[in-house]
Amino acid sequence: MSDRKTRTSPVESPQDPQDPPCPQHPQSPRRPVRGAGPSPRRRLRREVPATVALLTEPADFAEMRGYASFGFDDHQAYLAHAAALLRSFAGRGVHVTVARFDPEEFQDFCRRRGLDPDGPQARTRYTAELAPLRATVPYEGQAMPRLLADLRHVDGRMRVWEQATRELAAAGSCGDCGEDLAKAAFDRAVAVFAHLIGALGPGAQHLVCSIEDGVLSAAVRAEPEPGGGHTFADTDALDFCTVLALAFARDSAGGVVVRSTGSAGAHGGAPGGRGEREARPAGGKPEVVRGWRIAHGWLLPLTAAEVFSAYCEDAVTGEPIPPEPDVDYRAGTALPPPEPGCPSGP
Repeated sequence: MSDRKTRTSPVESPQDPQDPPCPQHPQSPRRPVRGAGPSPRRRLRREVPATVALLTEPADFAEMRGYASFGFDDHQAYLAHAAALLRSFAGRGVHVTVARFDPEEFQDFCRRRGLDPDGPQARTRYTAELAPLRATVPYEGQAMPRLLADLRHVDGRMRVWEQATRELAAAGSCGDCGEDLAKAAFDRAVAVFAHLIGALGPGAQHLVCSIEDGVLSAAVRAEPEPGGGHTFADTDALDFCTVLALAFARDSAGGVVVRSTGSAGAHGGAPGGRGEREARPAGGKPEVVRGWRIAHGWLLPLTAAEVFSAYCEDAVTGEPIPPEPDVDYRAGTALPPPEPGCPSGP
């Protein structure tokens, strides 16, 4: 554990301590000499990071209103005060991290620590000790709607990864060969990801893995590099491989889709899901969508008709959905066969 000091705020951030009073005038704060620059304490203060935990959802805010010490009764007004607090920290050169305040997790935290949850001290301790371990976003001057959207996205991604990891760890061993299913499935998922990334063309790619009727899904955005190849966020790739590994270990129904933009469409790729349409930039070159289904511990390519149906037919009602303009729905390309071993094939 680091002994670095951190400002924390569950909403009502502790005010920065004032400079010690002048010995000759104990009721008045010590005033810096004009032109002397910030005091050493103020300079140090700039190097102390801050963590602010926000109630992102109206339901969470309503739950916290049950505490008499909370002090807020309108969610939008609360968010406006939080935005002003973030700006004040940033204006003083303080690095600010924003976390999500989870009321249920907060109650569990207080119960385990023997704290009274109806008090700012308990909320501050939760913010300092537990909230930073969850989803966090650095504050860089974003407007509150964008900040909340980023927090929701990171929080959702983390929860998917935690659930997939927990269920994958419980997969046990193969009844036939005794191999650890979690390790074998994850190694196979990494191999699939490497095959897909290696086959991508020079354009941008958006890969989505969705299993169990969309209950768990993960996405990776691969951006082209000037010298060839692609770059992507390691955390997103880890989520993608973990969800895919869980499907392999369980032999769950699901699929992988890739949306290719720019010139990448002519080089192959994988299909994308309906929820992945948002990755498409406004305007630009035509896009190509390809897809595979998960079966027998590997990816089997979908036909162009199957990809078109996945995008242009309502999964619940069967009613047709107009195809997107400037999008070409193509068959998935065949991947090299997997290495022998678990998860077992047909």
